[in-house]
Amino acid sequence: MDLPLLLLCAACATFVGSHFLLSHPLRAPLVALLGERLFLLVYSLIALAAMGWMAFAFRAAGSPDLPGSGETGWVVASLLSIVALVMVLGSFRHNPALPNPASALQIPIRVRSVFRVTRHPMMWGFVLWAASHLILFWSWRTMIVALAILILALVGAHLQDRKKEHLFGVAWRSWERRTCFWPRWRALFTLSPFLWLFAIILWLGLTWLHIPAAGIPAGLWRWIG
Repeated sequence: MDLPLLLLCAACATFVGSHFLLSHPLRAPLVALLGERLFLLVYSLIALAAMGWMAFAFRAAGSPDLPGSGETGWVVASLLSIVALVMVLGSFRHNPALPNPASALQIPIRVRSVFRVTRHPMMWGFVLWAASHLILFWSWRTMIVALAILILALVGAHLQDRKKEHLFGVAWRSWERRTCFWPRWRALFTLSPFLWLFAIILWLGLTWLHIPAAGIPAGLWRWIG
């Protein structure tokens, strides 16, 4: 493996490792030392710096150097990325895992929308995004970043459950009993058609931006130009 790819691996390891450390073992002592607001500022600055290093290392790692999975791979990746957007968009409503300024847990009375699929829809959206890029088998740099995001999302979801169980006890365990970690994909067909429509419109916009950002036509634009 050449130096640019090694540096990309180091950047990805820094991004994933710093997230795990600051979200879990280091969070409590740093909050006690700095206070919640200053800790969040430090956390955000470290995350942005690590993401910036990843982006810089990604660009420096060169052009596509793997054979790819052909048109079939692009079709599968496109479908997965639409589902990923559905999961992420749906996760912004009625999500007890999102940060709450009041530091109070708000468990929904009913399990709705994407939470019928999994209680970690945002994380599984990232998993699907990563899977879509791994399936393409397009370049080593893409594979490295996608694998890092996959690990971050899957391990992060598991650690989030453990942290919430510790913080909120019975309330979070009640939410766990009514939902599932591993997705029930059939529940996707019960989701609002408006959520699907919004996700498809956003997908069209993001894949169009993929052309100037990455120089590679993605999604529908790969076939219609």
